[in-house]
Amino acid sequence: MKRTIKKRSAKAGLPPGTPVHIGDARAAKALTEIIHYGEGGYSHKAYDSIHEWPLVKDAPGITWVNVDGVHDMSVLEKLGSCFGLHPLVLEDIANTDQRPKFEDYGDYIYIVMKMLYSTPGDGADVVAEQVSIILGPNYVLSFQEQERKGDVFGPVRERIKNTKGKICEMGADYLAYSLMDSIVDNYFLILEGMGERIEDEEDELVARPDPGTLRSIHSLKRDMIFLRRSIWPLREVISAFDRAETPLVHEQTRVYLRDVYDHTIQVIDTIETYRDMLSGMLDIYLSSVSNRMNEVMKVLTIIATIFIPLTFLAGVYGMNFKYLPELEWHYGYLGFWIICFATVIGMFFFFKRKKWL
Repeated sequence: MKRTIKKRSAKAGLPPGTPVHIGDARAAKALTEIIHYGEGGYSHKAYDSIHEWPLVKDAPGITWVNVDGVHDMSVLEKLGSCFGLHPLVLEDIANTDQRPKFEDYGDYIYIVMKMLYSTPGDGADVVAEQVSIILGPNYVLSFQEQERKGDVFGPVRERIKNTKGKICEMGADYLAYSLMDSIVDNYFLILEGMGERIEDEEDELVARPDPGTLRSIHSLKRDMIFLRRSIWPLREVISAFDRAETPLVHEQTRVYLRDVYDHTIQVIDTIETYRDMLSGMLDIYLSSVSNRMNEVMKVLTIIATIFIPLTFLAGVYGMNFKYLPELEWHYGYLGFWIICFATVIGMFFFFKRKKWL
């Protein structure tokens, strides 16, 4: 079972605004890529050392700086110094247990989201990675916890590289929207995989429920709680982003933000539907186990009920009295078995008439 609460003991007692990494170091070292487009064409460079960075804040056009690995405080401090970021923002970036949120600092906007992906395997778990996005007048900064090839931002990079579409015609706010839209669209892929797992568990629940089915249902319920915790606050974030009175967000971009908001509501509705289905599946499993136990107990009760009169007869004629009336009968043994069989047959038809069989 994955850990959902990260330890905060490293932060206890430190002054506010002290950047301390909370969470697992998911990358060996912090890697930075700088994408610049617009005036002056397109350029894409990757750096593994902060000493190689060019000064990009005042460059013409749109600049996107993506950092993989937030455990290196020197990287955060240099970016904070270069772009004038508040110490509390750097602290929140390093704290990977943040709730999705939106904060307007005037010169820039700070957004926290959760990027989701599934671990390999049939019983795949859903893992969340915190993504911090900072929107400035002509730049966007994004921070991911780990380096992962083919992340959800790949299509955005391709659209910028091809210099086609609105992303190359509009400002930095549209780039921030595109990153958020990529994260939200990936939620649908995660939920599709979860839906297939739920359908498989439903089929197994109807056909042959066993303790393994119960464990799978509990695992899916835990994943749904994890998804809800990661995604539910996002609708507030996007709504605040759309309604923000700031020159950083242009009017033509707000239409697209409302579209992302609609997608977020769809994701939340799907999560709630899956949670209800899993709760129903758990009730069905418990009912199936109870019914199966009742069937077993019914069979055992019927067998015991049939043998009660037979045991009585055997007990009566097994008594060691000398003057037992039927003891000297020539056909006494045969008569005993006839009575036994007649009793069993009579009880069988009685049970059938009462629809107990």
